[in-house]
Amino acid sequence: MADTAIFDVDGTLVDTNYQHALAWYRAFRRFDLTVPLWRIHRSIGMGGDQLVTAVAGEQVERERGDALRDGWVEEYRPMLGEVQPFADARRLLTGVRDRGFTLVLASSGRRDQVEHYLDLLDGRAVAGAWTTSDDVERTKPEPDLLHAAMDKVPGRSAVMVGDSTWDCVAAAKAGIPSYAVRTGGFSVEELREAGAKEVFESLGDLQRHLDDTLLARPS
Repeated sequence: MADTAIFDVDGTLVDTNYQHALAWYRAFRRFDLTVPLWRIHRSIGMGGDQLVTAVAGEQVERERGDALRDGWVEEYRPMLGEVQPFADARRLLTGVRDRGFTLVLASSGRRDQVEHYLDLLDGRAVAGAWTTSDDVERTKPEPDLLHAAMDKVPGRSAVMVGDSTWDCVAAAKAGIPSYAVRTGGFSVEELREAGAKEVFESLGDLQRHLDDTLLARPS
């Protein structure tokens, strides 16, 4: 049984996946590289240290990786003001906290992005801790972010909620059970295959079924 609930942020609590995909597409186009948006979307949920190689190969990472990541930041920044929380995000966080769990909002985003999301969610008032890119060297699907999240709270065991296959893979590597919501655009089958114990259509759907999950009550 878990005493800590780790929530992914991008794509799970705030609606950002398609903005990120478009920002990456534009960053690649700066170097006359055309990576199909559908392929970029399939890798959203990875951090930038993983995504370039995943969608464009090791040579592009060697030659352009840092410049592409800088380009992504510049392309995403104007869209940040358009980002909104998903319906029921705050209600779900409050509900899980009120059941007795310590909450950690786990993001490998840049500090300024995470600060903005915390403002949107009033996250500082509900979460025990949160992470940023400053806390990890390797992002999902590596488990480092999950370990960093647990290091920030006194909890002994956790359960994770995410939206992407990479969330579920990272959780499995960390030995943490995960649930998925379809807010990131991944299919039920993909998320189950990646390790999700259960998949929910939305945050509200998860909220209604909390008693049927490991988020019913902490041990």
